[in-house]
Amino acid sequence: MKLTPAQSERIAKTMIWAAALLVIGLLLFIMVYILVKGLPVLSLQFLTDIPRSMGRAGGIASTIVGTFMVTALAIAIVIPFGIGTAFYLAEYTKGNIVTRIIRFSAESLAGIPSIVYGLFGFIFFVIYLGLGWSIISGGLTLAFMILPTVIRTSEEAILAVPHIYREVSFSLSATKWQTISKVVFPSALLGIVNGVLLSVGRCVAETAAVILTAGSSYGMPTSVFSPTRTMAVHFYLLASEGISMENAYGTAALLIVLILLINVVANAFVNRFIAKGR
Repeated sequence: MKLTPAQSERIAKTMIWAAALLVIGLLLFIMVYILVKGLPVLSLQFLTDIPRSMGRAGGIASTIVGTFMVTALAIAIVIPFGIGTAFYLAEYTKGNIVTRIIRFSAESLAGIPSIVYGLFGFIFFVIYLGLGWSIISGGLTLAFMILPTVIRTSEEAILAVPHIYREVSFSLSATKWQTISKVVFPSALLGIVNGVLLSVGRCVAETAAVILTAGSSYGMPTSVFSPTRTMAVHFYLLASEGISMENAYGTAALLIVLILLINVVANAFVNRFIAKGR
């Protein structure tokens, strides 16, 4: 039986809605399951004490500090290079050989498994440069890993800005840099921030690359040259080795809460920035 256009449209809408609801349902199920298991574990002592007895006792204070230090270092390194490269590709080139090489390199790097980045960081930063297992080795490795994501998402956000905005700016005698800084960048900011947030989430959740470069020491780090254990690595070791599933769920719950807070605060900041610019 041949379907009418109206019937085809209803079937397509039903399938799209079913797929969307399935994804949302799975996400909510995972989040609720972990939060139900992990939130009762969270307490002031758990958040302020360092792990003891391989993580069987104590808390996760040092892993929280280590996670923030490794992630902050990686983001601080990648933001100027990633966003700068995106503006160069979107605004200053016309599809020449250099542009194609950069895009091909970024796309190729995005498909490399994280364990390969970890091996590279271990050989180059830990051994060759003599940085050892440290926060700076982990941060530099993560910066290389998330650079393609920041470049591609930022470039797409910049290209999504209507070209008429640039033409109007140029018609008012604005320079190229004034157009980029005053018109294009504010308009693309939300997309750029979303790309950076994706990178933050990947840094926070990474295990393979971090454990090979930052180490797995659960002592409190004192500098960027100290080894550390991030929350994701701590969760992985606790769960995979069966050390303490209770503490593992607590660590996972805190990871989810932190990522949600980062997204909410960042989006609120960007929306306020955009509102002020209007």
